[in-house]
Amino acid sequence: MPRVTSAVARHKRKKRLMKNVKGYRGGRSKLLRTAKETLFRAQQYAYRDRRNKKREFRKLWIIRISAAARLRGLSYSKLMGAIIKANIAINRKQLAEMAVSDPKGFDKVVEIAKEKLA
Repeated sequence: MPRVTSAVARHKRKKRLMKNVKGYRGGRSKLLRTAKETLFRAQQYAYRDRRNKKREFRKLWIIRISAAARLRGLSYSKLMGAIIKANIAINRKQLAEMAVSDPKGFDKVVEIAKEKLA
């Protein structure tokens, strides 16, 4: 029976790993075990933070909308409630962008929302 080694497969696996950890500091980019541990942890952080990014952006949009609404005499919750009652189909991302870059358009949305409040 011939002797079988995993040399080619192992070399390919190591090469792929080392390509992924290129640029890491010190032994993290040179030593197999350290590199493997570092890459595993980096992938965990990446997975977690792809989800956290969505939360962070939503928080940012709400803060921007809230600040703009307060300048116009409304709280965030009252503004959003009025927008829903007025059947204005606009999401928080668009509304926050409008509050920052198009104050006149935001004023119109607030006026329509205020009509529904009264």
